[in-house]
Amino acid sequence: MFQSADYPNLLVGLDGPDDAAVWRLDESRALVVTADFFTPIVDTPYEYGAIAAANSLSDVYAMGGKPFLALNIAALPDDLPVEVASEILRGGAEKAREAGVVIAGGHTVKDKEPKYGLVAIGFVDPHQMLTKGGLRAGDALVLTKPLGFGVTTTALKRGQADDADIKEVVGWMSRLNRGASELAVEFGLRGGTDITGYSLLGHGLEMAEASGVSLRIESERIPFVSCARKYAEMGAFAGGAFDNREHFKSKIKFTRELDEPAEMLLFDPQTSGGLLLGVPQASLPGLVKKAGENSHPLWVIGEAQTGTGIEIA
Repeated sequence: MFQSADYPNLLVGLDGPDDAAVWRLDESRALVVTADFFTPIVDTPYEYGAIAAANSLSDVYAMGGKPFLALNIAALPDDLPVEVASEILRGGAEKAREAGVVIAGGHTVKDKEPKYGLVAIGFVDPHQMLTKGGLRAGDALVLTKPLGFGVTTTALKRGQADDADIKEVVGWMSRLNRGASELAVEFGLRGGTDITGYSLLGHGLEMAEASGVSLRIESERIPFVSCARKYAEMGAFAGGAFDNREHFKSKIKFTRELDEPAEMLLFDPQTSGGLLLGVPQASLPGLVKKAGENSHPLWVIGEAQTGTGIEIA
């Protein structure tokens, strides 16, 4: 029904999967528009709201954009105490304010299970935009948050998670990807995405296919939260992890033998995960140095190469 040729100002949105739609306003400005929401993954309403907001804003950051405006999306049960609903919205509002974003209203409906998130809008310079198709062979692969959020929050739902582990993971999930995005734009990067429900390998494969390259990821360089292996060995994976493995594994080559928990962690769905960025080798030393000066975490985990698929070495 909608053909990209009919909408020349729609720079991103119809021709392939990316993190947000992008509409050109003029030569130096474009709007980045996205929407995201999900059911609770933690027990504390305030933290749930903050994580949901950070996750929604992440799609703007993943395009190299700066969010400025948002709308609430909420589905709440009739019997949900007003204090709980208020804390969810407060968590989202304070995270948005931290990002320099104003929440100017929204929409709420009734539902049996709470759901919350944002419609987020930002600006991006079309000439400085990050996309999944921006990788080039030779680019270093940089990840800006560790993995293991999904397996830990699933352990929480099963009553198996320790409080200290949840605190660690909540800290990462509620962390904005603003700094990582600003760093990417400063160094002129073009390839990027955020790691969410399709896991590191699923979203990495999306980037590889959109860019016409392959990825070589060194398993020993992938960062994980401190409790990820513990809960992986307990089998605390959501169904989405197994769906990811079934859907993507045919295009993944393991040249390093991993046991079942280690392999499944690479297919673990993330909420409000970090950015996966392609960094030209000439820019890598400067980017790593600047990240260190700003105390911004990042890990070099591999490289884009010619070919197809993903190799786990």
